Amino acid sequence: MEVILLERVAKLGQMGETVRVKDGFARNFLLPHGKALRATKENKERFEGMRKELEAKNLENRGEAQKVADKLDGKSFTALRQASEAGQLYGSVSARDIADLVSEGGFKVARSQIALHAPIKMIGSHKVEIALHPEVEVNVTIIVARNDDEAERIARGEDVTVRREDAEHAREVAAAAAGAFFDPDAEPEEEGNQEAPAEQA
Repeated sequence: MEVILLERVAKLGQMGETVRVKDGFARNFLLPHGKALRATKENKERFEGMRKELEAKNLENRGEAQKVADKLDGKSFTALRQASEAGQLYGSVSARDIADLVSEGGFKVARSQIALHAPIKMIGSHKVEIALHPEVEVNVTIIVARNDDEAERIARGEDVTVRREDAEHAREVAAAAAGAFFDPDAEPEEEGNQEAPAEQA
């Protein structure tokens, strides 16, 4: 289906352009959301009559979005979630959760403005893009942590999941070493290790 864009649509085109899109995308998204018109002769004439008004409205909306963007860009928001020792969440942080966090922080954003390709499923710091307007995008940081202390550590740049994994690995290595040391069937060379003189001293 050919449509006339009534505003800039990412990866599709600018206001006033006639583009070919899949029928389902036009029927389910572009047309009902007022982002496009079917590219008929009547609609082309209608668009030309509306162009100045649409451009003025777009300019106004972009200006408002830019004011919000100047305050919002680079901000951090914290989502507290339960997670495993390795940092895997029991659940996830979705676009709706992020929209709620940002709105609670005093910025009005809709779930549809959050550019999250897949839900967040790990502890850590995640950059997320927010499209405040077709021509105004900002990045925010979503810090996902188990508690406020961990959130502060992540904000400082610590990788809490790696540290926990290292600790687990160290425990496994220590347990294996202890098992080998006290194993009666161990090779005789094991007795010549560094711990032996300490035991005899």
